[in-house]
Amino acid sequence: MIQLTNLSKSFGGQTLFHHLNLKLSPNQKIGLIGRNGSGKSTLFKIILGEESYDDGTLSIPKNYKIGTLRQHLHFTKKSVTQECAQVLSQEEQYNFYKVEKILFGLGFSSEDLEKDPLSFSGGFQIRINLAKLLATEPNMLLLDEPTNYLDILSLRWLKKFIRSFKGEVILITHDREFMDSVTTHTMGLQRKGLHIIEGGTSKYYETLALQDETYEKTRQNQEKKRKELEDFVARNKARASTAALAQSKAKALEKMEDMQSLEDEASLSFNFNYKQTPAKVTLKAENLGFGYNQDQPLFQNLSFALENGKCLAIIGKNGKGKSTLLNYIAKELPHQQGQITMHPSTSIAHFGQTNIERLNVKNSVSQEINSAVKSMNISQIRAICGTMMFSADAADKKIEILSGGERSRVMLGKIIATPANLLLLDEPTNHLDMQSIDALCDAIESFSGSVIMVTHSEMLLRRLADALVIFHKDGAVYFDGSYNDFLEKIGWEEEEQESSSKKTKPKINHKEQKKRRSELIQARSKESASHKKELNFCEERIIKLEEEQEIENAKLIKASTDGDNQAIMELSKNVSKIDSEIEKLFERLEFASETLDAISQKYEKMLKEL
Repeated sequence: MIQLTNLSKSFGGQTLFHHLNLKLSPNQKIGLIGRNGSGKSTLFKIILGEESYDDGTLSIPKNYKIGTLRQHLHFTKKSVTQECAQVLSQEEQYNFYKVEKILFGLGFSSEDLEKDPLSFSGGFQIRINLAKLLATEPNMLLLDEPTNYLDILSLRWLKKFIRSFKGEVILITHDREFMDSVTTHTMGLQRKGLHIIEGGTSKYYETLALQDETYEKTRQNQEKKRKELEDFVARNKARASTAALAQSKAKALEKMEDMQSLEDEASLSFNFNYKQTPAKVTLKAENLGFGYNQDQPLFQNLSFALENGKCLAIIGKNGKGKSTLLNYIAKELPHQQGQITMHPSTSIAHFGQTNIERLNVKNSVSQEINSAVKSMNISQIRAICGTMMFSADAADKKIEILSGGERSRVMLGKIIATPANLLLLDEPTNHLDMQSIDALCDAIESFSGSVIMVTHSEMLLRRLADALVIFHKDGAVYFDGSYNDFLEKIGWEEEEQESSSKKTKPKINHKEQKKRRSELIQARSKESASHKKELNFCEERIIKLEEEQEIENAKLIKASTDGDNQAIMELSKNVSKIDSEIEKLFERLEFASETLDAISQKYEKMLKEL
């Protein structure tokens, strides 16, 4: 397994990360998270040998192969078999059986093997890249944003593939639901350090928050002690009787670790600018149809009504017409078939991929935000810039030098500046990091108007969608229900064969199921009991000790004021002893909490399988 020891990396005098330590265990699947620019992709490049590091060591066992799935698709051969065979070693150059076996496993047929790789859909082109990667027989996969540009069906397939991969995986993705569904551990690059826990992203952030809280309490206590010692030294260093003790305290001050205040990382947080409307139905679509080639319409006879406050999600494979439908509703395409009727008070704000391309690259961020609503004053413009994480001088940056994620935030800024009661959002999570996606979800959820959204994110679909337009079976249909309702009642036709095999799986009878469920609940309760007792004991003991600590600190302050050296020494020992016990109890509490989570997840999975 690979091992990082005290690994550090800087760019242009700025530290990216410092003293990273990691030792992988067999079959670990790790989700790597962190804000944009925290160094995730750089860490991947270091492991792959494509980037140097400043200090520390990187240890990779001999003959341990690390493979990576490249985001960019580039094919040079005329058949799938030839394309995949070119990655084989010189000795195996014509071992077509090896690559064909892998391709069959990835869902290709015999006929597919002689087809041009460019003739396949984006999802199957990703599979061709995966076949090339697997033909090299890697022990470990490094996957940097493998979900980019994949449609929803390809994402669902990729989840299954990563889960079943026999080896280690480190995955970078901003799709929280995708990451949590395939990983065993979550690892974060935060404040230039590396933190890893067993479990998903929610547990990671909870654990980190607890660690931060403990650190801050310790820092405040230390700061308090520092001031007490400084005060003692200042008052006693001039007295002959206490000068030696003051000198001793001064040395203790010098040895005391300097604990810095934790830096808060900037986070996106915003609300869309809702424009009041009396409408119960914001938009009504009747028999819509459109095609760039009228003989082959992308959709036709599509009808639906969108109530105010509801979210309609447009889903399906890439290239089937999802963005086209959204642009047709926005009346950015010539009228062909059907009728779109909007309430007179309906006001639209449109976030589309083409809209981002229309940003004036010569404008600054603030100028581009201002272009959305000319009547805004400078303080309103700056407030929106700050909300979109372009504070102070960053608001004066030119669009042309911004990254894809920063341009997405500018576009979001223009939309929240626009008073609207109907949002049209085309893949709004593209280029956003995990925290920004969470903020976007919160903003859509709290928006009082209506939303029509194109997305491949199953997290967004499950959380936000009230109804769907589904592009499948060579057309588009309206479904009045949630995404989970769609999967349960209809499902994707590509997965029908798999789901039918699941339906034929023999089921245990109701009586046996009830008995088995009862046994599992009893087993969970028995396995959890001692850890729950430990958790309760630690919590109660910590509360009691913290109360004692306050009393002892008060006594210590009084003794310092009175100049009672004997009492100061005795009370300082007591406070130190209490601090040490509290710290150990927090470690025990964290271990008990993690164990209970693991037990709960284990039995939850077994109960779901019944």
